[in-house]
Amino acid sequence: MKNARNSSQEPGVVRFDVLQDQADPNAFVLVEVYTDADTAPAAHKETAHYKEWRDTVADMMAEPRVARKFDNLFPVTPEGWAYPEGKALE
Repeated sequence: MKNARNSSQEPGVVRFDVLQDQADPNAFVLVEVYTDADTAPAAHKETAHYKEWRDTVADMMAEPRVARKFDNLFPVTPEGWAYPEGKALE
């Protein structure tokens, strides 16, 4: 969780969720949401806490890590991921 806590404080990181599979407690998914798709993820991978995490979990992986990229469809707001107070999300 150290990596997640530190990552959530990085510039450009909107969310950093750590999810554990209910059926398989050894399976995890990290959901990372950045303000941009290029700069923030690249900067994240250069941090000491990321490198420590990467090296720590390398031997724990049942299979190689896979990155999947998604486009945000909701919410769509002029503020990006910041939910405007008192306004309906479109």
